[in-house]
Amino acid sequence: MKLRNKINLYTAFLFALLLILMNITIYLSFNKLILDSELSTANKEIEKVTENIGKSLGAVPEGALLRSYVPINGMIRLVSPDNERISAVTSPTEQELSKQKAVFYNSELSKTIEYINREYIFSSMPIIMPDGTVANLQITKSLKTAANILSILRIVLFMVTLLALIPVLISSRVLSNLITKPVSSMINTMTDIRQSGRFKRLKLEGNSKDELFLMGETFNHMIDLLEVNFEKQEQFVSNASHELKTPLTIIESYASLLKRRGKEEPKLFTEAVEAIHSEAIRMKDMTEQLLMLAKNNEQWDIEKSQINLKMWIQHTIKGFADAYQRKIEMVEGTPSPIMIETDEKKLKQLIFIFLDNARKYSDDIIKIEIGTNYKDDVYIKIIDRGIGIPPEELSKVFDRFYRVDKARTRRLGGTGLGLSIAKDIADAINAEIQLSSEAGRGTTATISLKKS
Repeated sequence: MKLRNKINLYTAFLFALLLILMNITIYLSFNKLILDSELSTANKEIEKVTENIGKSLGAVPEGALLRSYVPINGMIRLVSPDNERISAVTSPTEQELSKQKAVFYNSELSKTIEYINREYIFSSMPIIMPDGTVANLQITKSLKTAANILSILRIVLFMVTLLALIPVLISSRVLSNLITKPVSSMINTMTDIRQSGRFKRLKLEGNSKDELFLMGETFNHMIDLLEVNFEKQEQFVSNASHELKTPLTIIESYASLLKRRGKEEPKLFTEAVEAIHSEAIRMKDMTEQLLMLAKNNEQWDIEKSQINLKMWIQHTIKGFADAYQRKIEMVEGTPSPIMIETDEKKLKQLIFIFLDNARKYSDDIIKIEIGTNYKDDVYIKIIDRGIGIPPEELSKVFDRFYRVDKARTRRLGGTGLGLSIAKDIADAINAEIQLSSEAGRGTTATISLKKS
């Protein structure tokens, strides 16, 4: 059963139940009020009749006296202490009451009785007879008029209940439509998302800020979060495929070298194993970094250490040069050793990004220049003589998935993620990146680090 039909059914049922309970309460209350009113009236009436009859007994025959006080729809009688009826007068419509057994009561009494499937008010009052004995003056009065009123009340309450259900059904339909509209809209939106594979949001109308509006707002926030996480997942896959390619190439190159010459040249064997081991560790660390990069507001795990930049650069570029069979020339801007404190693995990943770009966009010698500037900061420059970057494109190259030469990068396997990742890594290790380029003459990437 649909939610809309359930709301209609439950609302109508509950409201009908409420009406029935309310009408039963009204009927019982009204019934009690009528009976109480009839009993009170009967008490007052018999008191007055007893007083009047008591004054006239002996002077007026009992039959004639009782006939003047007989109820229109009842009976009046005198009953002796031995339960014998002294005298009785019955109205023409209630002749059956004359057959009722007489009972003497020692005190005043008022109650409802049922006789021959009819309800009556019965009142009994002691009265002193002319001979000094005590008898009962008893009046029995039919409740037919009250029963008719109660019967009409039952019919009215029943009709009111039926008529009240009509607006209840209409209002429950309107209410169910109001409640299920955002739910139906949400279902349709989720169905569209499933069929089209594109994220969509609910159109929120009004500013009521009720639970239905908040439900739609929460749904839209959930879709926003899913879309961001989906984009992060895609970004992670692209970043991973981009960044893992270089270390895998190095590992493959050294593994092939080991197969060919590893057994004959122990020195080469040691060098290849160390390079493979180093790249495997870097891949592991890189994967962790990419996972962090794919999450929101994550902090990089920085592990700084003291390194001799010149020796470290020489060792780093050798593995890259051997893997890609490219010549990389190192230029020293200062003769003295340069000591810096940084995260060695992340700096290596940063340099490899720029070396990989230089390799792709230049067939000439790649140069790496290291030194210190006037602020005593350490700089590392990766210089290529490739196609360069037009001035109007220079400010966009750090955007994710942005590629200057789309045709060439597609052919070479570029995804436009390298420099955006480099920017994130540089921010993590407090380095600054500057790019200077001239179309057709090459690009220089400068990494600035604080000297220890």
